[in-house]
Amino acid sequence: MFWRFSSAPSTRYPSGVRCRVHNVKMSMPASTANWHWKNKNVSSWAKTWFERELTAISITGAGSENVCISSVGDVDGDVELGQRKSKLITIYDCKVQLEWSGTASDGTEVKGKLTVPEVSHEITVDRSSDYAYEWSLKTEPSPAVDALYALAKERLPPALEAKFAEFPVAMIETHGKDLTVSAEPSRTGTPVASMPAPAASSAGTGAAAAATRPPQAKKTPVNTSQLVKEATFMAAADDLYSLLTDQSRIPYWTRAPAQSTPEPGMPYSLFGGGVKGKYVSLTPGKEIKQTWSLQSPTWPPEHAATLTIALEQSSDSTTVTFTLEGVPKGMEDEIERNLEGYYVHGLKSIGYVQLIDCSSFESQSHVKPHTASAKTTGRKAKAVTGAVLVLAAALAIPYLHKPFLRTPF
Repeated sequence: MFWRFSSAPSTRYPSGVRCRVHNVKMSMPASTANWHWKNKNVSSWAKTWFERELTAISITGAGSENVCISSVGDVDGDVELGQRKSKLITIYDCKVQLEWSGTASDGTEVKGKLTVPEVSHEITVDRSSDYAYEWSLKTEPSPAVDALYALAKERLPPALEAKFAEFPVAMIETHGKDLTVSAEPSRTGTPVASMPAPAASSAGTGAAAAATRPPQAKKTPVNTSQLVKEATFMAAADDLYSLLTDQSRIPYWTRAPAQSTPEPGMPYSLFGGGVKGKYVSLTPGKEIKQTWSLQSPTWPPEHAATLTIALEQSSDSTTVTFTLEGVPKGMEDEIERNLEGYYVHGLKSIGYVQLIDCSSFESQSHVKPHTASAKTTGRKAKAVTGAVLVLAAALAIPYLHKPFLRTPF
């Protein structure tokens, strides 16, 4: 346990004894300090961020058509960043009201309102549901105005969702340092004055340089595990391969900017920079192998996992297997939710239907005929037994009504 003392102004007590008061602060190890729950309210920062980033959205249509987010009205809701067990967690649920405007093909200035009822961690990060949009038009309708209105409804939501995807990343990058205690020693002290190096002979120059070279920091080993996620889609393997690697098609399912050059050794970036890595090997329509790093303070620095995406096509569907090797211990649940929410749900969101495994139903179908025949046999046996009893009772009725006969002695 370490103690740090900071001096306060001296205080003179009535007895005439001069005493200096010290503020005592206890310093805990970083691993212990980062274990406990802490949070920071960043609602005002969020409002400023939305005003700056969303008003930068501008869409150009055919000819002279253009539409943009002209202003951000109310951002109603709380935005917080939490830290628990060394993990930074974004906590937010906001209702965002926007003003949009544009110029129609005939030069008419068009204005309207747009409300996004929920911008939250659950939708943006967990992908638990899709965004909803409430539109209104202030300008008098006309063919040109209606065409611009349709352009706004089609093109503004993907651009907004790309910005929403950047929001939690920006929150962590801006405020994460305020909640996480670093294990590195402080470097804010007075720097040591540089001293001239002593002259060395030419023979000893190499040895002197080697002796004065600072040792390289060793990479901290990371305990890892493996995750496997499988999903089956009603789509061709070549089409899914293109969606996963083609830079122009990736935003269809990620709803965020992407960079991708599908060649071994080339870098890629998904979800607005939230995931980065390099391609290791590619087999069109069959397999994609790439390094995979989550751009988050909770992800170990300089650590890269390996994601292998295998595509196996059958007659009417393709099974996609995501195998992620090198997941840091303790992050398995979080990364598994990300694979399900961002990759699987992302592909489902653009119309690629995920099929349900019917093996359980097939196994039951094998059992049902036997069960049915057993029940039928039981019912037949009961019916035969009942018929025999009824017949026996009918034959016995005449004898039950006759008087008993005396036996002669």
